[in-house]
Amino acid sequence: FRVCPGFDKGCYLRQVWIDYSMDTITSNVRPVLLILGYLFGAFWGSEAIDCFKCVSINGNNPSCEDPFHNNYTAHLLESPCMGGRKGRNGLFPATACIKLAGVFDDSGQTIVVRGCSLDSGTLTTDTEIIRMSHCGGLYLDDRYVNGCLQSCDDSDGCNHGPSLRSHVTAVSRNLLLALGMMLLK
Repeated sequence: FRVCPGFDKGCYLRQVWIDYSMDTITSNVRPVLLILGYLFGAFWGSEAIDCFKCVSINGNNPSCEDPFHNNYTAHLLESPCMGGRKGRNGLFPATACIKLAGVFDDSGQTIVVRGCSLDSGTLTTDTEIIRMSHCGGLYLDDRYVNGCLQSCDDSDGCNHGPSLRSHVTAVSRNLLLALGMMLLK
């Protein structure tokens, strides 16, 4: 809203007309943008990675163990894979698949865990398990495990990756939603 200097009746009327015109355009465009944003989301969904999810302790789940054969493990593939995020409630689209293979220090039992995770946005690499694979010791449910934690984010189930088209679609959808939200204010 532009303020007219002093009281200039002509300036005031022009400004009222401009404000009315913008409100009319905004109210007509807003539903269209929201519908387009919904359609993009409905057809192309989220950009979560698909990951195998399973746990095997001392070989009790052979389909989860190494060597891993994905020919007979379709039931283990979670699509899309959702994971928790530090300091937030709920589940979010995962950005990486993870695998932990190790030995419990207290019992000597082996453990293999496959799952998914996402970056929580902290500033340091050492607090984000998906930013860097590493081997050594860690605590899992208050038990010390010697092993390796590996992550991959280059493809679904670390087998196939999303195409460039899906990334362009995600960017387009996000721009439309942002524009729609700006017009809602």
